[in-house]
Amino acid sequence: MAFRGSVIGIALRVAVVSAALVIAIIGLVVVYVLWQLTPNQLHERPGPTDIHIYLDTIDLSIAVIGVGGLAIVLAGVAAWLIARRAVRPIAEAARMQRTFVADASHELRTPLTVLHARVQRLQRMTPADDRRRPVVDELRGDTQVLIDIVNDLLDAATGSSEPNGAADLRAAMDVVHRDMSVLAADRNVHLDIDPIDARVGVSETQLRRCLVALTDNAIGHTRTGGQVRVTAVIDRARVTIRVADNGPGVVGIEPARVFDRFAHGTPVDATATTTTRTGYGIGLALVRDIALRAGGDAVVEHTDSSGTVFALHLPIAATSTSEHDRKAH
Repeated sequence: MAFRGSVIGIALRVAVVSAALVIAIIGLVVVYVLWQLTPNQLHERPGPTDIHIYLDTIDLSIAVIGVGGLAIVLAGVAAWLIARRAVRPIAEAARMQRTFVADASHELRTPLTVLHARVQRLQRMTPADDRRRPVVDELRGDTQVLIDIVNDLLDAATGSSEPNGAADLRAAMDVVHRDMSVLAADRNVHLDIDPIDARVGVSETQLRRCLVALTDNAIGHTRTGGQVRVTAVIDRARVTIRVADNGPGVVGIEPARVFDRFAHGTPVDATATTTTRTGYGIGLALVRDIALRAGGDAVVEHTDSSGTVFALHLPIAATSTSEHDRKAH
């Protein structure tokens, strides 16, 4: 549907431009005809080589308008055919991409389900008073997160994802703080997350993916001993989540392009070994894709040598809005 809309949009634009050109030509012809009908031109003495042709003004106008309209229609049809052929490779590439994501996600579901079942078995075998039990509990939660991400990718690839989700922002920020603190500690980066109470209009898996990708990116672009801070504010019908770091800023790429797939800037230290997972220029692209599908956006709000601030705008879930109204009353 998206590619069909693109083809129609291109054809309409070309048709409009063609129509403007044809109308301009018709206007020039009409002006010229009217000029030829002025008294000075009518009483002008013909030269020895001049040929006078007498045309009916109404018939000429009808002929010009008819030819112009036919030219506009033909230009629109030609533009539609050309745009359809030009967009076909892009549509095929997108189809192959969706097929690959669907196949990969489907193949991962079974081993992840088996892994999750084994972790559950290990959890039942570990006594509650065992000092290893918290680690096992977290491991079970991590495997469930992986299963949810794979399912979300499969739903997105097949076009069956729910457009109207709802997720608890405070719970998601708490989980991200717990999980990403391990990566931050490996790089000696201080991670500070300040959660707020709100429900946003995306699924829990999508919200967690956005927060993890933005936080992971900030940690990976912060020097050793630096700080990453995640905050959130409610602004009318949306929530703005900001991820700020005190790294060197976005370098090696235009800030507006960091959300393009496979685009990434210069790392903090090209010789340093990073333990963060993001490094292929995909994470931020997925963040913006999720935000746009939910009716929000993701932008680079600020960047310079003192650090970078990413802003994730997400709509407030309908249930959250109603609850807020009840509290106000």
